Parts: sequence; C-alpha cells; structure tokens
Amino acid sequence: MRRISVGLQLYTLRDLMEQDFAGTLREVAKIGYEGVEFYNYGGFSAEQLKALLQELGLKAIGTHIQLVDLKDNLEREIDYLKTIGAKYAICPWLPEDVRDAESWVGHFEALSVAGQKCNEAGIELLYHNHEFEFETKINGKPVFEVLFETLPAHIIKPEIDLGWVQYSGIDPIGYIKKYQEKLPLIHLKDYLETKRNPDLLIDTVELGEGSLPILDIVSELSKTEVEWIIVEQDTCSNPPLQSVAKSFQWLQQHYLNKCI
Repeated sequence: MRRISVGLQLYTLRDLMEQDFAGTLREVAKIGYEGVEFYNYGGFSAEQLKALLQELGLKAIGTHIQLVDLKDNLEREIDYLKTIGAKYAICPWLPEDVRDAESWVGHFEALSVAGQKCNEAGIELLYHNHEFEFETKINGKPVFEVLFETLPAHIIKPEIDLGWVQYSGIDPIGYIKKYQEKLPLIHLKDYLETKRNPDLLIDTVELGEGSLPILDIVSELSKTEVEWIIVEQDTCSNPPLQSVAKSFQWLQQHYLNKCI
C-alpha cells in the first residue's frame, strides 16, 4: 500500500495544550506523529512556533480557522500559515444559528472569496464536515455536496471527517471514491454505535475500538492522492495522550508497517 503521512488534530489534546502548549507538542512528536493540525497557536508568534516545530521535527499541516476569521482576518491567518510552513486553511465548523439552507447561500459566497484569496497566496482552503452538512438540504441534496458542486476545487476542497460521514448514514469509502481527485486531507475518527455517554452526540474512541471500517478505509486511501491521514478524537475516556498514542500505534501496526 502507498504510505500516507499521519498527523494529529491538536483539538483532541485541547486541555493539555492550554496547560503546556510546547510540552504537549513534544509529547506528540515522541509518539511518532509526523505532523500536526492546529486549532489555535497557544499565544506563540509564527516565528516562535516555526522554530519549535523545526526542533521537534513536526510538520505544520494546516489550521482550523473559524469562518468569521476567514472573513475578517484572512490576511493575518495566511501570513501565519506561510511562516510556519503550513499549506491548508480549514473552515472547521459553523454556529448552530447559521446552518439553515438560506444561510448556506451566504457561506458559499464567503468561502468563495476566502478561497480565491488563499489560492492567490499559495494556500488551499478546505472545509471540514460534521453531521449537520448532511442534514441540511438544498433542492433535496446535502449542502456538503452542493458546496463542492457550486465552488471549484481551486477555490475549496473537502477535508472529510469519515467518522461523521458514517455517523450520518453515508458510506465513508463511497465518499472517498466520490471526492478522491480533490481530497488532500482525511480525518480518521472512530466511534461507538452504542454510546457509553448519552450526553454525547458521537462517542469517539481510539482507532480500531469502534465501528469505522478502518482497514478497508486505509486500503482505499492508499489508492488516492490523499496527503495526510489526520487522527482526531473529540472526547477521550482515557487520558488524551494515551488515546492518541494508542491510535497511532494501531495505524503503525495495521497500516504504516505494511506500506512500501
């Protein structure tokens, strides 16, 4: 199988990152992750973070940037990404009060403007899904699909979270095939069909412990041009560093060690 780089979305370690940003990054590097995807920068300047990443041998994949900052602070965000050597600006989420079909029409316009500016700066704009992009429909079609039919790939591409895709009743491998020509990043997120905690919308677990057909998924991904498999676990029942280490070890045993 083709080897795809493995990264971590640092939101999984958010509590630890708030306590010790640099120290947590050091632990991530020790586990063996090759890159990280940010959700904030812990108060570090771009030059400081660049130096830390170089010291640790970690690559900056990209950053989850809220839509309001893509609208109002995009130049600042692009400059930071370019300084730390990251390639991707990712819209990760939308507030609940702006998820209706009418609001999405405005989001298409805002993402088109942001995507054009990113493209001109050598940065790629991506959109990361949850479940609501499949629940909201425009002319009977999920807004997730409408987004990538409306805007071309040089403006925006998907960062598909396969856990949320399967949770929404959609075949994750089918979606890999559907978007494989414009799919640079994948979020690999395992979860339990029968939740341990009824208060959680999705009960995420370490890779290999849930219902996602991960072996079939990584086999299919190896046939694509995906650049990064990014591990993310929304909530952890075990200590988060232990959880992300276990997920990496699973990928190492079942995927990385079998790659050529």
